[in-house]
Amino acid sequence: MKSNLKTVFTFCIAIITFTSTFAQKNFQGKATYQSKTTMDMSKFGGNKMSDSQKKMIAERMKTMLEKTYILTFNKTESTYKEDEKLAAPGKSGMGVMMMGSFSAGKQYKNLKTQQTLEDKEFFGKQFLISDSIPKLKWKMTAETKQIGKYLCMKATAIKPIDQMDFKNMRKKKNTKKDTAKDSSASKSFMSEIDIPKEVEVTAWYTMQIPVSNGPSEYGGLPGLILEINEGRTTILCSKIVLNPTEKEEIKAPTKGKKVTRKEYNDIMMKKINEMREMYGGRGRKSGMGRH
Repeated sequence: MKSNLKTVFTFCIAIITFTSTFAQKNFQGKATYQSKTTMDMSKFGGNKMSDSQKKMIAERMKTMLEKTYILTFNKTESTYKEDEKLAAPGKSGMGVMMMGSFSAGKQYKNLKTQQTLEDKEFFGKQFLISDSIPKLKWKMTAETKQIGKYLCMKATAIKPIDQMDFKNMRKKKNTKKDTAKDSSASKSFMSEIDIPKEVEVTAWYTMQIPVSNGPSEYGGLPGLILEINEGRTTILCSKIVLNPTEKEEIKAPTKGKKVTRKEYNDIMMKKINEMREMYGGRGRKSGMGRH
């Protein structure tokens, strides 16, 4: 009983302290997140790829599936961008090349207008994707856990998945009809995957930092989200600095062709189809040459 009272007392003191910090006129915070997506590469490529080839592709994709992001935020705005590192040199096939093109760019969020702007380069072209912050129906729970020095509470929601979100891709279950088609040498990486329409999301947020924000597009809770579990992806906060000595200007990006999310997805799909034709054509030619 005493232990529980002590926990509640400590939490209340922390809330008062951080609320005071948050109330400062020029409040700003910076949170570092580690994002990791797991993927079973053994299910891709079937018998056409050797174990060594699958291992090689998995290693090349590791840099795309494990990333570090920085969320710089104040009371109403934020930027979320990758802490970029030099990619290791090496050749890559269509699947790896396309996956790399879908990595998130710098994202700006405005909590007042509920709008986002994402600066993204796709095959040498600069785009500015305009979207709205997803309005998830969070289910609050009484479950808590500690993340670093912050007491976090659990919330869950069902999130519709963007059909260009390759973090949630999975091996497609082939029907007999599909199996007959798959015997073609022109079978592509894209024809092997399926993306579900929705996924359950678990968020851990702390009311010790009372901003309705979080990593990527997430927010809408009464505290900063420190951990997100979405399908095969986990985003975990590893460091927080409140009111850093050197503050960063938070502003919306302006470079690039402004498009909606749907328009951008259409552009990507068109490029995917072009790549499928190119790689499929090579497959058919090499297949004919062997007969």
